[in-house]
Amino acid sequence: MLGVKNFDWLIVGLGNPGPRYEKTRHNIGWMVLDYIAEKFNLEFTHRMYVNSFDMMLHDKSIALIKPNIFMNNSGEPVNRVRERYNINIDKIVVITDEVNYPLGKLHIKSGGSDGGHNGIASVIDKLNTTNFIRLRCGIGNNFMSGDMINYVLSDFDESEKTELSLMIKRAGESVEYLIANGLNKTMQAVNSGSIFDISSNEKL
Repeated sequence: MLGVKNFDWLIVGLGNPGPRYEKTRHNIGWMVLDYIAEKFNLEFTHRMYVNSFDMMLHDKSIALIKPNIFMNNSGEPVNRVRERYNINIDKIVVITDEVNYPLGKLHIKSGGSDGGHNGIASVIDKLNTTNFIRLRCGIGNNFMSGDMINYVLSDFDESEKTELSLMIKRAGESVEYLIANGLNKTMQAVNSGSIFDISSNEKL
């Protein structure tokens, strides 16, 4: 499935499979992995439950996967890959959408609850721990009470596309920064926004 026996890092993008969900807010994790694959001119290998590619980054071996299964069951393929390739829990990064943040805001940390996110809940359940890294990507919360499911399964508005593209780029850069610099430095840099040059939209 993937290129080497063991990996230093596992990067997981959460989403739902199929054309119906491809561009929805809930699939931001898949969009970030698509960006990374395109940036490094790599292609996904497609299997029944996982779409994946691997690469070397800052002298570390990285596996990047999209669980090709609906969000609320995504923990199962994540755990399969973790076990097969002997990846430490603290080197697993799950990229997901976050309704509690405005579009464009990124936040990274290790541990914590599922925050009501079915994908994160599934990963916690199958890994039997909360001690993995989450990179949360803000998608806004412009919905009425009780309408969250329809909102996260809706496409981004045309007026949001520029900010969306920038957030995807920055999320990809945040993953690169994490591999190079470790979690503590990355939390400080990403959560404050200090690694991004606002004027040029490039990473410092």
